[in-house]
Amino acid sequence: MRKDVFKIFLVQTVVFAMAGCIDPIPGENMGTAVAPEQSYGPPLSEIAGLLAELPFEKEHIKEVHDAVTASSENGYDEEYTMANLFSVPGSGVGDEHLGTKAVEYANPVSELIREHLLSKSETKASVGGRVLKSEEEVYEYMDVLASSDIQIYWPFSENWNGDGDIPVITFDPEDESTANIGYKLIRGEDGAVTVETVVVDEKTAEESPVWVVNRNSDDEYMSLDMLRKLYPGWTEEGGNIVINPDRTKSGAAGGGRVRTLILKDFTMNRNYDSWFAGASEFFVKCGSVENFTASTEAELQLYSPTITDFMIVVKRNQVGKAQPFNAVLISDWTDQMDNCAFMIIEDDGGKQTSWECTALVRIASKSYGIEIDLPFKTRDDIVWRGSLSSRYLESHSNTPENFGDVVITFEIEETAAI
Repeated sequence: MRKDVFKIFLVQTVVFAMAGCIDPIPGENMGTAVAPEQSYGPPLSEIAGLLAELPFEKEHIKEVHDAVTASSENGYDEEYTMANLFSVPGSGVGDEHLGTKAVEYANPVSELIREHLLSKSETKASVGGRVLKSEEEVYEYMDVLASSDIQIYWPFSENWNGDGDIPVITFDPEDESTANIGYKLIRGEDGAVTVETVVVDEKTAEESPVWVVNRNSDDEYMSLDMLRKLYPGWTEEGGNIVINPDRTKSGAAGGGRVRTLILKDFTMNRNYDSWFAGASEFFVKCGSVENFTASTEAELQLYSPTITDFMIVVKRNQVGKAQPFNAVLISDWTDQMDNCAFMIIEDDGGKQTSWECTALVRIASKSYGIEIDLPFKTRDDIVWRGSLSSRYLESHSNTPENFGDVVITFEIEETAAI
């Protein structure tokens, strides 16, 4: 069989596939990760010091727990962004798209911070190592904090028993260290709180509540869980996918069978970053030519390569545990498609680049390569990239297979065409 490389220079289409394509939410980056090149906001150590000075009560701990729980349920890490803390207390990442009604807190953490900063400014006292000399500086500082990428990360928050003990407060040293100083707030019998400096590591966080001041890297992207919530037509009872694409333009129309490539589950075998940085954010990218039925080279030019690109957050306590996806990568894999391009990256940011790869399609007895660029960032960890052939996917359907440090189960599902 002769192989010709047929180059098509067309605009790539980013699609989020469950059962065909839907339009992205306006203003949302639902495609490739675009992490900020530089962090912004005050130093993390400064904010940890500020939080350690606050007179936390049980209601404030519950507010943080409400927020990190909501973020987790929306498919993100156990995080409470400063943006939400100041604008919508107790809300999680993604809640703004769901229309979730915020809980009313009598004295939210944002008010606690405001009162503390104003009090310190009156005496020109240091706050977390910084001196704010006027009320104007206080409000400017709060605005900077609210617009920063800083957040409170609460690892193993599901273990919290609801008591009023103040979590140990630490911060990400941002140097891949496994331990750091933390502030343990001890409430005496008289209600007074004293601060003890301790060493904090991941085992500490597993055994007792710990808040980590770190930086957010995932809230601007749409998680797969959010997509399912926003478009409930994609799911059935139990979270299964709905495969019901329009086949009127495909070769399968008129009573044939449609083959759909599904990523059933995903298992992370190791954490990629320091525990201070939180969960691992993976981006799964698949490049192909959907519904390919060309019969001539001229028709080949009518087809544009498509990229399915979505994010999955795997928490640290989910290492080694299969996480269900049930996500469609390619909704109509025709007999003329030989392979697709596939890449998994763990998001670490950097400058924009791409992997130039090829998807193969067949017309009569010839194979043609269609160029596809799968985008990623220069600091991203490339977990795996390569091509997946039709023969491989059919022979390994529903069989867990290793792809670098992750295990993936693919499925080729056949359904009747509409």
